Amino acid sequence: MRKNILIYLLIILLGLPSKLLSQTYQLTGNPVNTTGWNLVSDAVVSTDFIRLTTDQTSRFGAITLADPITLSYCDKWKVEFDFRIDGNGTTQFGRGDGFTFWYLANPPTGFVSGGGLGIPANASGLMVGFDIFNNTTEGQMSKVHLLYGTNNTAGNNIEFNNTPGSTFHSPDLIATQPFVGNTYKHVEVNGETDLSNPTNWIIKIRIDGVLIVDQSFAPSGGAAGMSQGYFGFSAATGGASARHSIKDAKVFVDKVPILNNTITPFVCTNPATGNGVVDLTSYNSQFVTNPANYIFTYYTLGNATPIANPASFQYSGNTTIKVVIKDPTSTLCDNGDGVIQLNPTPFAATDATLTGCNNNNAGTATFDLTTANVTTLTGTTKEFYPTLFDMNAGTNQIANPTAYAAGAGTVYVRVTTAQGCVSTAKITLNHHPVIVVNDTELKSCFIETNPSTALFNISSAVVSQGGLTKEYYPSLADAINGTNPIPNAGAYIAPNGVAYVKVFGANGCYSIAKVTLTVVPPVVSSILKDKTICIESKTTLDAGPGFKNYEWSTGATTQAISNVGVGTYWVKLKTGECTALQTVKVYAAENPVITSIDISGNTVTVFVNGGKPPYQYSMDNVSWQDSNVFPNVARGEAKIYVKDSYNCVPIQVTITVPNLINVITPNDDGINDIIDYSALSRKQNLEVNIYDRYGVQLFRADKSNRYTWNGTANGRRVPTGSYWYSISWDESNKNNTSNTPIKFSGWILVKNRE
Repeated sequence: MRKNILIYLLIILLGLPSKLLSQTYQLTGNPVNTTGWNLVSDAVVSTDFIRLTTDQTSRFGAITLADPITLSYCDKWKVEFDFRIDGNGTTQFGRGDGFTFWYLANPPTGFVSGGGLGIPANASGLMVGFDIFNNTTEGQMSKVHLLYGTNNTAGNNIEFNNTPGSTFHSPDLIATQPFVGNTYKHVEVNGETDLSNPTNWIIKIRIDGVLIVDQSFAPSGGAAGMSQGYFGFSAATGGASARHSIKDAKVFVDKVPILNNTITPFVCTNPATGNGVVDLTSYNSQFVTNPANYIFTYYTLGNATPIANPASFQYSGNTTIKVVIKDPTSTLCDNGDGVIQLNPTPFAATDATLTGCNNNNAGTATFDLTTANVTTLTGTTKEFYPTLFDMNAGTNQIANPTAYAAGAGTVYVRVTTAQGCVSTAKITLNHHPVIVVNDTELKSCFIETNPSTALFNISSAVVSQGGLTKEYYPSLADAINGTNPIPNAGAYIAPNGVAYVKVFGANGCYSIAKVTLTVVPPVVSSILKDKTICIESKTTLDAGPGFKNYEWSTGATTQAISNVGVGTYWVKLKTGECTALQTVKVYAAENPVITSIDISGNTVTVFVNGGKPPYQYSMDNVSWQDSNVFPNVARGEAKIYVKDSYNCVPIQVTITVPNLINVITPNDDGINDIIDYSALSRKQNLEVNIYDRYGVQLFRADKSNRYTWNGTANGRRVPTGSYWYSISWDESNKNNTSNTPIKFSGWILVKNRE
């Protein structure tokens, strides 16, 4: 038989050792890279393809992987390649014979006659042949042959091998899929485990996308139970001739990537029973990164039946577990390289030490006892006790071992493995050295707008040595709890009080230092007081001695400034590093006011208000008296002067002492018939009233009667007797905007004829 078998097998193993992860065997490039492959004469590299045979008779060529590949656990595979068969052929037989892709336990190593398509006698494995010579008719054809078994037919020709369930022969495809031509044809071969019969493979073959075969094949002959083999291609010409070429051949051998091939966990046997129980599934994460993405099957070595309950596997002595890992969602081959080696040994917990933070020298540290390294085993349970007596008695078990507050000392732990083995250990509790801190004080100048507060740079407080980490808090409780930290410790505004600095060491332990905050109050002059001076005067302002610097609003930098008048002034007084601003005012003295003047006869009485008593009085601005009464004042105009204790320019009022007749004889003789007040008519607000001795008003002088009285009342003469008069008016006041009221009173005798 002359046949051309081209099979390109991609086998993706669902359990790939790490060193074979995503390994791809291929024949690509220009020239083709054949690293890892062996060429068997006449096969040679020719630019971007492998020429298996020349266009001559009795030629043979093959290419095979250098190392065997194990497919024991592969449940899916795929092959891709391109082939070309061309040449002139022979006059008698035309072109022949064909080529084969194979996975063989015993690949060809030398010449094979043309009828076997390059497959030696008794070769076992999977063979897919592409045959172009019909050995029965000796004519041209295009057929696909498949054998999953041993090539043991007469003449070693798989064209005639019809082992039931293990072979396939396609119809002649020469009309629709001719194998001979100048262009390459693309082939895909897919296979997967037949779930209804796990020893079989379902094989699908496509040429240029056209499905040629899709059925289940059973292994026969030497292929049954075959565990490893070699991938390769071969071709032979026999009595005919053709050039057989392949390119872009790819063989993928990808297993599920595993992290470890062998796991040897610690296991022990229960002394009471001699047996142990282990959860084999608990080790899945040691084989693959994402165990949930895979299916695990476990076998005891030498037993083909899976372990029924791997989550609770019982053992008694050394036991080897084979682990098969399958990816149910991809074309990866299974990985059967995983091994769990169970070697029971006695279990012993080891003593351990924990060191905690004696924060702020509180005397205790908080320990997570569960972190004590008393065993490296996983899946153990631990019970903690404060004393050895309690552990032996099973009393006073520590209820919260993850947050156990204690001083330096010891606690005890009972460790139980998943297999029920028990051991005890002592845990020594130590304290880290206390972070040394010292309390300190910060002083800062008052804030001018709020003198009870100051701006403090708490971060500058020296409370520890070295470059330790610090946090700042307004209260001790906040510092302990880590709440309400001061957001800007470099610019902290506060009154007199305290702040706290939490100082951390490299191990995370801390101590707390107190910083006393003192607001330096403003220091002002006790002798610099507001002053009152006469409006036209000048004075001196003196801040007194004892200050570091002086700066006046006038620009002066002396202790005192002189020749200053009425106004508001300030001075900046520096004491130490703080400067206080003190304001001082120079007021204008308030002038006294002559509120009224009484004139009784020749006696003038002056009434004064305002200013600063005591007052002094004068009628010539030369001689001054303390009394406000001036007797024997001559009739006519006079001036009254008044000044207060400021001794400023005196105020003055001009007064008039009327020259009035005290006796009238209204007898119409033309002598003393009337009393005449017209001399006062120009005075402001002039009022003249005559009263009898009982205070009854008899007469009121005004413009209508020309300020004169003739001794009548209501048109009748009044009886002879004494009558009183009261005169008032306003005098202009030189020093005040208001006028000074004048009161003038006296008596008058009226003599009428009887």
